[in-house]
Amino acid sequence: MRTCSSVSRDSDEPVSGTVATARTWLLLEQPGPWGAKALTSSHLDPALGRALEAAAKDTGVRIVLIRRPGRHADRRMPATRQVYAAHTVPGNVWLHAATTSDPGQLLDLDFAALGRGDHGTFDAVLGGRPHDGDPLALVCTNGKRDRCCALLGRPLAAELAASGAEGVWEVTHLGGHRFSPTALVLPYGYAYGRAEAHTLKEVLQGAREGRIVVEGCRGSSAWERPGQAAELAVRTRTGEYAAEALSVVRTAGAAPRWEVTVAHADGRRWRVEVAQGAALPPRPESCGAAVLGSPARMEVAAVHEVRTTTALAG
Repeated sequence: MRTCSSVSRDSDEPVSGTVATARTWLLLEQPGPWGAKALTSSHLDPALGRALEAAAKDTGVRIVLIRRPGRHADRRMPATRQVYAAHTVPGNVWLHAATTSDPGQLLDLDFAALGRGDHGTFDAVLGGRPHDGDPLALVCTNGKRDRCCALLGRPLAAELAASGAEGVWEVTHLGGHRFSPTALVLPYGYAYGRAEAHTLKEVLQGAREGRIVVEGCRGSSAWERPGQAAELAVRTRTGEYAAEALSVVRTAGAAPRWEVTVAHADGRRWRVEVAQGAALPPRPESCGAAVLGSPARMEVAAVHEVRTTTALAG
């Protein structure tokens, strides 16, 4: 039986503009097995998981569980767990790290403030501090969510870890199973599909240097899907790969057509026309899907640089 990722790959389905939107990511270490909805179906207290889901709703914060690559048999919980928070909006990108012996402390965080890019309560409640290590590579490996993530993601995470790459974690869910193996790189928040170890090493090296690799890139989680596609199109057209150089400052319209304004830190602007198409023929959007679907795809129709004139005072 063909998998959702093999169908997507064989049809050369574009990966641009397919990332789950999250301005801020909150990562909690949780070893052991994960269920399909990991916050409430793992060794984390399900009541705590439900409370965290409720606290993060509509704040721009996405909570995921992470674990080190390797075997995940039921085993004793660590005395302390690693926690990270990362804000991905250009101009205020940051990645802070902490540890906790009580995951319930996360309920004391101000999720609305985290979503706005304020790490104050993360630092105060958890003793958070700026992460001083390598960028994080989060590889989706949750086979209970979709088997492609386990079949393709776990070997990728293991290979990266064995190669000596720092900051490699398995993660519960990034969306887009059909693009497995998928990975998210923090602090900048760009996601990658059909990832391979050698390309992710280049992505991580780029992130160390403050540079974005566009090959295989699904977009930045900081933006909605039309903005993700538009920003990547401007990067490709201009050859601008500096991580925080571009921002999506306006998205006008509604499905199936948008006009997205992408701004450069130096003042330049582009108007990008994005249309929503459908991936055809119908295919499984995940291996567990009972019916075939035609997943939406973001298609960039045009990129126009906006020329501005400056009147000189005489």
